[in-house]
Order: sequence, then C-alpha cells, then structure tokens
Amino acid sequence: MTVPMRNGMLVILSAPSGTGKSTICRKLLARRAELRCSVSATTRRPRPGEREGKHYFFLDAAEFKRRIARGEFLEWALVHDHYYGTPRRFIESAVGGGADVLLAIDVQGAAAIRRKRGDSVLIFVVPPSLRTLRRRIAARRAPDDDVAKRLADSRQELEAAKSYDYLVVNDDLDRAVREIDCIITAERLRVERQRLEELIAV
Repeated sequence: MTVPMRNGMLVILSAPSGTGKSTICRKLLARRAELRCSVSATTRRPRPGEREGKHYFFLDAAEFKRRIARGEFLEWALVHDHYYGTPRRFIESAVGGGADVLLAIDVQGAAAIRRKRGDSVLIFVVPPSLRTLRRRIAARRAPDDDVAKRLADSRQELEAAKSYDYLVVNDDLDRAVREIDCIITAERLRVERQRLEELIAV
C-alpha cells in the first residue's frame, strides 16, 4: 500500500534574542531528517562562526533593496537597524512539494507571513523569566549590540506572543525541543494537511 502524499507546512519559530532559538532549530533539524530549514537574508555583518548560505545570506543594503523591488522576499523587515528577509522561492517550492520547512524569524516577519500563508504554524519560545533573558542577552551580545535596546525590543516581542498558535518555555533545552517536536507531529496529522482523495483512491 502506497502512503498518500501530505501537504507540506511552514513552521515558524520566534523568540526574544537570547532565548535559544538557533540552538533549538539545530536540535530539531537533527531529530527530523525530513525537516528543511529556510535560510534568511540579512544586511548585518556575519558573527564569528556564521557561514554564507548556512546561517544567512549576507547582503549589502543596496542588493537587499533590489531584491525587495523584484519581489524576491516572502517578507522582510528592519530589525535592530538591519534588514532581514525570507526568500520566497525556496518556501513556495518546498512547501508546495509536500515538504515541511522550519523558519526562525522575528515577530514582524511571522505576522507578515501569517497574513500571506494562513496555514503556517507559529510557535513562540519564551525564557523562564525576564531576569534570565537579561543575563542571556548580556552574555551573548556582539560588539555592536545594545543590551538595553534588545531587552526593550524583547518586551515588545513577548506581547506579540498572544497571536501565536503555541507557547513553549525554554527553561530546559531538551524538554523545549521535545515539546516543539510534538507540536510538529500533531500538526502534520491534522486532517486538512492530508490528501484524503489519494487515500480513498488506494
């Protein structure tokens, strides 16, 4: 018996700076070989260890704006004085072909994509407390980061969590990853994501 094809889905993960979003994404991709990762574009400078095409597509502001004009981004935003954008072609091709795609973006980008793709799954990750968040931001900041500004932005992002589908507290990394993994499994099994006509035809 042939397993019927399933509609792909876009899983969006957002979190305040310093909450562990990148680490969670890496662990999810390691757990799920079939899960694909969307690489965003940005105008900020690469941080130590970041590689072109793996962590981000690093562009200068002029090239980023040209791509905006050509409609190459599913969404884009100015965050912490730098542009960030989600390449449209990869998302549409992968999800349209039945693949699940993981995308880590900020709340502005998530809201923009939700307006265009209402079937996206939005997951917000929060720290156990603001005190913990302040400590994490201070510990990981790059030389050009402003801790106070990032903390203020994080408070605004926490307010946006109310519009997400799921809320996961990252007070234990492995547990947070397991919870998000369970969310993905449940969402994959939703009736509207199945191609029932193919099952009936088998």
